[in-house]
Amino acid sequence: MALRLILFGPPGAGKGTQAAAIRAKLGVPHISTGDMLREAIAAGTRVGLKAKALVGAGSLVPDEVVGEIVAERLARADARVGFLLDGFPRTLRQAEILEVVLQARKESLDHVVKLNLADDEAVRRLSGRRTCGKCGASFHVAFSPPKVDGVCDACGSPLAQRDDDREDVIRKRLEVYRVQTAPLAAHYAKRGLLREIDGTGTIEDVQRRALAALGAA
Repeated sequence: MALRLILFGPPGAGKGTQAAAIRAKLGVPHISTGDMLREAIAAGTRVGLKAKALVGAGSLVPDEVVGEIVAERLARADARVGFLLDGFPRTLRQAEILEVVLQARKESLDHVVKLNLADDEAVRRLSGRRTCGKCGASFHVAFSPPKVDGVCDACGSPLAQRDDDREDVIRKRLEVYRVQTAPLAAHYAKRGLLREIDGTGTIEDVQRRALAALGAA
């Protein structure tokens, strides 16, 4: 049976990590907006070329163009067994576009999983990340600290905090999420599709909750 899923939640909720676990358990492709855009541009498809021109001009890719890219991606063979969408839809308008895409395919969503996380915990998770500028190794000051503070275990180079991991930037991202994306919860709850998951605790704890909510524990 094909399962068609959406996963969303605030920055820092661990969407990528949980998407990988759901994909491994259910055998459906994990489809992220960023990956779709990069693949369409690299493949030089009609809509990929359109997106490339917009990105090259420094413009945001409009919802309708992203919707076309989603339609192209869902038409691929691996999506016949279902899919897990991550990063789309981000707005109510994008949810409407997705509905049109699925109706054209005579398909419908099965579940929409929302990871919940308090703002302070999101800030703690994201602001603690440190990255090596030389080899790309990643650490976290609380969860996976380097052996020597501020120094990469792998190559001995200095570790740095990304600009978008500063607390002020994180809180701005959380506000954008509340305004643009959080309203999806009420939208999908009305349709009986919403599955809300507590995103606190260990990766394994959250994974068990997510799979249980999908009936796949």
